[in-house]
Order: sequence, then structure tokens, then C-alpha cells
Amino acid sequence: MIEKIFFENSRFLELLNAPLESNSCILDLDEYFLRVLDMKLFKLFATAAVIQASLFSAAWAGENLDAIQQAGVLKIGTEGTYAPFTYHDKDNKLVGFDVEIGEAVAQKLGVKPEFIEGKWDGLIAGLDAKRYDAVINQVGITEERQKKFNFSDPYIVSKVVLIVHENNDTIKGFDDLKGVKSAQSLTSNYGKLAQESGAELVATDGFDQSIQLVLTGRAQATLNDNLSYLDFKKQQPDAPVKVVAEKENADASGIIVRKGDDELVAALNKALAEIKADGTYDKISQKYFGQDVSK
Repeated sequence: MIEKIFFENSRFLELLNAPLESNSCILDLDEYFLRVLDMKLFKLFATAAVIQASLFSAAWAGENLDAIQQAGVLKIGTEGTYAPFTYHDKDNKLVGFDVEIGEAVAQKLGVKPEFIEGKWDGLIAGLDAKRYDAVINQVGITEERQKKFNFSDPYIVSKVVLIVHENNDTIKGFDDLKGVKSAQSLTSNYGKLAQESGAELVATDGFDQSIQLVLTGRAQATLNDNLSYLDFKKQQPDAPVKVVAEKENADASGIIVRKGDDELVAALNKALAEIKADGTYDKISQKYFGQDVSK
């Protein structure tokens, strides 16, 4: 009987779905009890499957952190072409804010960092392919990404700032952009914000060109990322530009890992908290931006 229940799938489905013959004078007890037994087995198998999946997921999450610690290496995906966060210096050494954060975090985990470079378009997908354990590359924490991946606590925050020439005293806020020429990358969020404020857009390839247009007077303003501005002023402290306003809402970035890798996330959060507490984070932040960029 049990063998029949396990292996005759068509019979199994038939017994589950078929109605009892209520108009029959003689109740088929064998049919009735067989159907009840099938239903109980079905529920038992379904419950077991859910429990097994949960245990497997939890075990995998713990095993991944264990594997990293046993191997002594944290594999980190990064671009290597995105200054000042992850780029190559004149000696072709991989350097940058994110690179040093990755090195500091790995040290707190008791392992060595191994950076694996890739293009942005496929960088996050490399997590699913298990090319690396985490990505540290200014990955913004968004609801859409959180559906597919896990994030550490934020380790850097960026804000939209309004930049003008230091001699400009007429533009003091976003409301003053109406009719003003603003140097922007047309496909960027900054360009859209400038347009929404009534600015006349002057097309550029990015931050560097936008700043140059403001410096030469071909544009009166540019909306951009405060981190890019801080990096620029770090390199050229005497450049005659200034920030006159910033958006209150800020975008946070975190270390991104595979979904369900909860133990690794907890370890990364602990490491981030430690490098902030012991001054390591502030040292790196001051080096690249001249101020604390964690908030």
C-alpha cells in the first residue's frame, strides 16, 4: 500500500481531487482511508521540504563566512576605474577610498583582501556567479537591489550640491536656477534636478567638464555629487568654486553580498563599526575627501 502511495503519482492526484461518492449506499472505506492517508503524507512532505530549505539556507550562509575565514581571503569585486573610490595610480597600483575600506574591513575579519576587477555593468552580477564574496564600489542601497542582495550598514553618504564660481553672489539656492545655464550630463539625475529647477542645461561629459565650464564662465552653475566636489577641492584647493546649497536627502552606499549571507553581513557590520571606532575610517576619509563622509 505504501509503495503504491509513493510511486503512483497519477493515482495520488486522483485520490486527492476526486469527490467521495455520497450517493452510494455503501461507502468505500478503503478509498476513504487511502485518501486521508495521502493527504497527511502530502502535508508531511511539504512541511519537511520547507524545513529542509530553511536549514540549507542558514547552513549555506554560515558556511560562506567559514569558508572565507578558512581560506584566509575575502574576495572583493570592484571597478578599478572610478576615482577617487577605486582606480589605478601612476604605478598601476589599485588604490582609492573603497579599496582602503576593503583592506581595513578584511583586516578586522582576520583575512587578506583579494580585489577582482570588472566593468560596472556586470559587477553586481558577478556576485550571483560567485566570482567574489562582496562588492565594494559605491553601490547605492536601493529597495530594488535589496530585493535581490544583502547590504552592510552604510559606510559612505553622498549628497547633491549646487556649485558656482566663488564670485557668484546671485545664486544662493536651487530656486535661483531658473533661467540659469547649468553644466550637466544630460542623462544624469543631476541634470534632471537642474531642469526641474528651471535651469538651461549645457551638456557635458561629466563632473570635470562641468566644473571647467563654471570656472570659465560658460555656465553659471552645476549640480553634482558632493564627494566628487570634495575630491576636486582636495586636488585643487585654490580652484575658485564654492558650494552654495545641498539637498537634504542623501544617498548611502554599502558593501553588497549575496542574498541570505546574513552571517557575512553581520561580520562586515562589526568590522565597519570597529574601523570607525578606532579612527581608521576617519583617517581614510580625511585622506581622500578632507572630512568625514560617513554621514
